[in-house]
Amino acid sequence: MSDKLTMPTLTILFQQRAQTAIARSQKGVAALILRDALTAGEAWSLTSTGQIPEKLGKENQNAIRRVFKGGVNPPRKVLVYCLGAEDTLEAEAAPQAEDGEEPGGTEESRPGSGAAALRWLGTQRFDYLAGPADLSEAEAAVIQEWIIQKREDDHVIFKAVLPGCAADSEGVVNFTASGIQVGGDVFDAAAYCGRVAGLIAGTPMKQAVTYAALPEVEDIRRLSALEEDEAVGRGELILTHDGEKVKLGRGVNSLTNTTGRSEVWRKIKIVELLDLLQWDLRLAIQDNYIGKFQNSYDNKLLLITAVKLYLQALAKDQLIEDNFSCDIDVEEQDAYLQSVGVATAEMTEQQIREANTGTYVFLAVDIRPIDAIEDVRIKIYL
Repeated sequence: MSDKLTMPTLTILFQQRAQTAIARSQKGVAALILRDALTAGEAWSLTSTGQIPEKLGKENQNAIRRVFKGGVNPPRKVLVYCLGAEDTLEAEAAPQAEDGEEPGGTEESRPGSGAAALRWLGTQRFDYLAGPADLSEAEAAVIQEWIIQKREDDHVIFKAVLPGCAADSEGVVNFTASGIQVGGDVFDAAAYCGRVAGLIAGTPMKQAVTYAALPEVEDIRRLSALEEDEAVGRGELILTHDGEKVKLGRGVNSLTNTTGRSEVWRKIKIVELLDLLQWDLRLAIQDNYIGKFQNSYDNKLLLITAVKLYLQALAKDQLIEDNFSCDIDVEEQDAYLQSVGVATAEMTEQQIREANTGTYVFLAVDIRPIDAIEDVRIKIYL
């Protein structure tokens, strides 16, 4: 394969993905698990409230409508999976074969079961997941574990909005509001997680959800200023009343232990950006680079150029600062060479950079995300 013929193709593909990053971030995808007696095991991909199935119960239809309220925009899509009325979310277990029989055909594969719901969701692409209005603490723990496992093992960008769930993870938003009054009804956190998931999914990446208004909410159980600050410090997404309207507090996820990590991982907005960057680079490299190029030094530089073009577009859109970098990770490459018996002590840095690394490419990317304005201090002089 000629580099002269393929290089423009690779760089153009990365540029195109970067140029659509903002457009794709304008409207995210929310996912919702419901419990419904008549539609167990059914799933839908909805793009508007007009597509809500009429056979769903009224409360479930209203739950989907709340998700579609969105934030600045409504979500681009709402994925819905229905459990049976008596089904619960449980951790998916590996199928067990008995007496020489083939595994499968058990509760794990029954439509409408909790395991089937998570299996279906695992094959979809979404940004934020919420559970049914009566989600239990045990079920929230199952979703928490599933989200964390998927992010760590499968490198997906799934996230969840869960009620009172101190997951200590950037992939879980811990929504803790209560006494949410809407049109004569009062909702708890579990029942309103879908609304919050849709709001976050519908907020453009250039904006934060901090102080995003929920105009339909008339009142909440109000916290003191001290209680609000303490809740945010614990990684809780709260609702606050400013005397005129109800709005979200600071846009934080449940992550509290940042040992070895930057504090920016606590911000919903920043994690959105980092997830998008990871997803774009992973897909672009898998689809357009892996297996299509010899692992030569020149082709590593080709990939570096393509990644830099992608980052350049993000910087132009003011999602990251323009002092980003992408280069061969010399430290990792040195460690790899030593692990395969190459003596690197007498090698120059350039020789290490150009060395044969088998099927591996080691790159280091350094970026500085740009956050939204959230803290303003004004001095007034008389």
